[in-house]
Parts: sequence; structure tokens; C-alpha cells
Amino acid sequence: MTAASLAGIPGTMRVSVLTRPGQLELQERPVPRPAPGQVLVAVRSVGVCGSDVHYFEHGRIGDFVVRAPLVLGHEVSGRIVAAGPDVDPGRVGARVAIEPGAACGRCAQCTAGRYNLCPDMQFFATPPVDGALGEYVLVRADLAFDVPDRVSDDAAALLEPLSVGIWANSKAAVTLGSSVLVAGAGPIGLVTAQVARARGATTIVVSDIAPHRLAAAERSGATAVLPAADVPGAGQDFDAFIDCSGAPQAITAGIRALRPAGRAVLVGMGPDELVLPFAVLQQREITVTGTFRYAGTWPAAIALAASGAVDLDALVTDRFPLARAEQALRSVTRAGTIKPNIEPWR
Repeated sequence: MTAASLAGIPGTMRVSVLTRPGQLELQERPVPRPAPGQVLVAVRSVGVCGSDVHYFEHGRIGDFVVRAPLVLGHEVSGRIVAAGPDVDPGRVGARVAIEPGAACGRCAQCTAGRYNLCPDMQFFATPPVDGALGEYVLVRADLAFDVPDRVSDDAAALLEPLSVGIWANSKAAVTLGSSVLVAGAGPIGLVTAQVARARGATTIVVSDIAPHRLAAAERSGATAVLPAADVPGAGQDFDAFIDCSGAPQAITAGIRALRPAGRAVLVGMGPDELVLPFAVLQQREITVTGTFRYAGTWPAAIALAASGAVDLDALVTDRFPLARAEQALRSVTRAGTIKPNIEPWR
């Protein structure tokens, strides 16, 4: 990294740090310098994810426990402002979206193409790895993906949840003519519905308990919406069921709504253990699978957003400066909120 590449970059930066459950603290930290293979990104937009909220409220998700101060945020876009010594200096100035997980690249899962299951994954905002809720963040250069100008900073940050939707649809084998039931009309459910439409599904039904989220689903490509309580009466006509809610009742109802040989994909964060309708699974030969993040989705996510096949900007209902990150995390329960984004440059 040359001295010229550091021109205009301050020595310190503001970072929002989770110091204990329910409390964020704005701190000053040194701006990191990129090592070989790394780039320094000035952060433009960070989407607030359900996992961020869960860590904020409870200090843990399953086996991942916050034991020390942690920087949240893994849905990130920004601009490269400095590059490590072996990175093309021409990348400085590029607008990028960051894939937030760095796999080892050597283990059995990585070499099989399942790097999302890498046991040594270093994933932003997953303890003990800091996330990107600050003015600058370091990232491996190959995980900073260039985005075209027609993709906004907010949309570029939301390529991460879009990747979740792409992965879920792939697991569900959604294709031309598929009928799909999506439970949960939060940001993940909404992008999942949009991806299903882009993959050619002709029936896309989205269920939720919140009227404003059902209205958002209608704007996001659903052919029909249902209050969650009405799903048990929806019949057994779906090729695929994708749960983005984590609610046990929604999962059971969704599985019962599948045709024989249907596929159930569990995306939402639910309880550690779940009772499933075994007779239905057995008699209809239904496949049930979980999902854990994604692998190899970023090029497709960029193409979908750039083409207009999915509308990520429409998901953003609130924008907060870094100093109000705590309010952003608390805002997810407010009526009418779909996706708050935090803009550290403000």
C-alpha cells in the first residue's frame, strides 16, 4: 500500500459497539490499514438484520455468544479507499458490496463448494468477529464485489439478504411454473418472493401476521397474500415451502400445504428443536432442509438488482446516522418498518 493510497484517510474512525445487551456505544478506533490481499472500504450503508437485533437484545444466537464488545453489521456497501500492496490499485474508488464471510478455502466443505459450512468461517458480526457498523472496514479484496452505478448504496448493502433469498430458492428448486408458499414477510421473505418471481414461479403466496408486511409482499411480487392463521386452509398445492419466519406453527402449516414430493426449506431463526408432522413427511415423501447463509450467490444477486428483477430500495423504510444506531435496532418492531439502514457517513 503506497502513501498516496492513504491520502485523505483519517487516523481514527467512529464505530458503534455493542457493549452489553441493549446498549450500543459510539467509540473512536484507529482506522485499520489493509494488509496484502485486503482493501479498506469507506462504509456507505449497513442494513439492520434480524441477527443484529437478536445479538443486541439477547447477546447470543444459539451457540454464538457475545463475550466481549462486538461491532454489529454484516449487510454492507461502500467505496474502496485503499488497497493492500498486492491488490490492483485501480480498484481504489470502486463502489462495492461486501460478502461478509471469509471461509478458509482449504477444508472439506470449502473444497466441495460448500464454503458457507466452513467450520473456520470468519463472518462479520458473528462473535468474536467484528462487523462493519463504523466509518471504515477491512475486507478481503475478493469479497468486495464491484456494483454498477444503477445499484444504489442501500441496495448494494441489501445484496446480502438477497443472497439468502437466492440460496433458499435454489434449495427449494424453484423454477418455471413453480408454486411457492413463503412464510414471513420480513426483508428475507420479501426478497425470497422476488427471487421466486425472477426464477419463473407462477404462484407465489406469502403469509404473515402483520398487515403492513402483507401489503409489502403484494408490492414485492406475491401473486397472493394470506394472514398466517389462514394458511392451514390453503390446500396442498405448493411445490415448495420456504419458511422465513422461524415460527413453529408457520412451519407445520407450510409443510402440510405441500404437494407430494414437495420441498420445505427452513430459513428463519426458530427454536433449537421443533416437532414436525412426520406422517405428512413420510407419506408425501417431502424433503426438508435447513439453510445456513449462502455460497456463490453474489454475481447473481448483483445481476438481479442491476436488471431491476428485484427492487431492494423499496425495502428500505428508515435511514439512520451512525450515532443513532441503537434507535435503528429498536425500530424494527415499529409499525410500518420493513428494513432500517444505517449510513455511517452521515
